Amino acid sequence: MDLPLREPTFLILTALAAGPLHGYAIIAEVSTLSGARVGLRPGTLYGALDRLTDDGLVEPGAEEIVDGRRRRYYRLTDAGDATLRAETARLRANAEAATARLRVRDARAAGKLAGGFA
Repeated sequence: MDLPLREPTFLILTALAAGPLHGYAIIAEVSTLSGARVGLRPGTLYGALDRLTDDGLVEPGAEEIVDGRRRRYYRLTDAGDATLRAETARLRANAEAATARLRVRDARAAGKLAGGFA
């Protein structure tokens, strides 16, 4: 899968990094991870899981019947783990670059406030 990942994909992989989850649990975990900014509907989630399965990043695992309904668990594959790690490193590098630039900006602003031009 190509980087960068779309945020919902990144969050689904992140949710599965801790261990296998069923669909509703993935939806809840994505909401928690994103501070409720990203809300997945079941159709969107299962479409994404099908795509991620086709890409070899997740795989269906155990199934159980709960209240007469089938619950399928999904887990991260080794390829999914590698993709999530690569995307995490890419995002970290971007955040570090932005932080460094903001420090320069802050230093310049402090110099201007003191009457200088840094």
